[in-house]
Amino acid sequence: MLIALGLLETLLHRRVLAQLPVRIHVNGTRGKTSVVRLIAAGLRAGGKRVCSKTTGSFAAVTGPDGEDYPLHRPNQPNIIEQMRVMRRLVGFQPDVVVMECMALQPHFQALTEQQMVCSTHGVITNARADHLDVMGPGAPDVALALAGTVPFDAHLFTAEREYIDTFTTAAEDRRSELHAITLEDVDGVSEQEMAAFRYAEHAENVALALSVCQALGIERSDALQGMQALAPEVGATRVQSVDFFGRDIIFVNAFAANDPDSTKMIWEKVVDHYGKDRYKVAVVNCRFDRPQRSQQLAEVAGQWTPADHYVLMGSGTLLFARAAVDAGIAPVQMTVTEGLDQHELFEVVLEQTSGAALIVGMCNVHGGGAELARQFNNRATRSQPL
Repeated sequence: MLIALGLLETLLHRRVLAQLPVRIHVNGTRGKTSVVRLIAAGLRAGGKRVCSKTTGSFAAVTGPDGEDYPLHRPNQPNIIEQMRVMRRLVGFQPDVVVMECMALQPHFQALTEQQMVCSTHGVITNARADHLDVMGPGAPDVALALAGTVPFDAHLFTAEREYIDTFTTAAEDRRSELHAITLEDVDGVSEQEMAAFRYAEHAENVALALSVCQALGIERSDALQGMQALAPEVGATRVQSVDFFGRDIIFVNAFAANDPDSTKMIWEKVVDHYGKDRYKVAVVNCRFDRPQRSQQLAEVAGQWTPADHYVLMGSGTLLFARAAVDAGIAPVQMTVTEGLDQHELFEVVLEQTSGAALIVGMCNVHGGGAELARQFNNRATRSQPL
């Protein structure tokens, strides 16, 4: 009976796939949600009827009208969700569906592509040292895991350069055409074009999304205009000015940048732009179920332009604290707020400042990061892209 039910489910899903002619499957370490949104916006601006599903900061389905509909999850996320969502998207009669990969385990990544999405266009943003407890032990292993979503007899787009050989081999093995985004392609997205975005976006993500849109027949100018009109995603990196009882605060919501490379890039950029003569506070949101992420960040934080103080929030903060001390950060520079509610946490963060300050949230958006960012957002006098 189980075998029969499995065969029936497979047949029904094949009927679903037949009604979704263009299926784009987006995977990678960083920027998956952004690239899904950029591709969908670019295609929509070019006249395509597009549905998309993101699983980043907050899971949501976007309809052909561009409206986001949050996904209700009564239980823990499960990759079977992809099949259920695709079944519902058929009702919109889309020309294109863009799906963000939600699997972490390497075999589940391959299963999602080969049995569920069966993409006509695969996208891998990049391969970086994150989720090493699942895909590690190193970044090359992460690239191998991500290669599980390279489609068969289709197209593969990637902005990864360091491990491009891994994806080249996988594409050749699966008879797919590789479209590699080069540094020249990234430089081709001008500063003026990036300045037109309403939130902080990476030129690499834009170049990658433009390549996909152009492959599907959309003019670059039309696709870019659609992307630039996007509203900021929940969790998008933004710089906010807060005048709070005499405190001149710059708050940067970088909680969604949860790998060391991305976090370092954002930290150094905002310190360079806004840090002069400001007391610098790093707010590190730890998660007990992401211990390796906290440890990785602590190990490299000692190599950055130093913060004046570190506020440790969330759960599992002791792991970060121990690794940070080993990396050369003095215990007196750290304040642990584990167990405090959001209002108490906000007060503790403010207590670290008295005049001009730069406060940067990092490491995890879930587990309190989004809520703390909302506290600053509600008091912001000005908000701008990074």
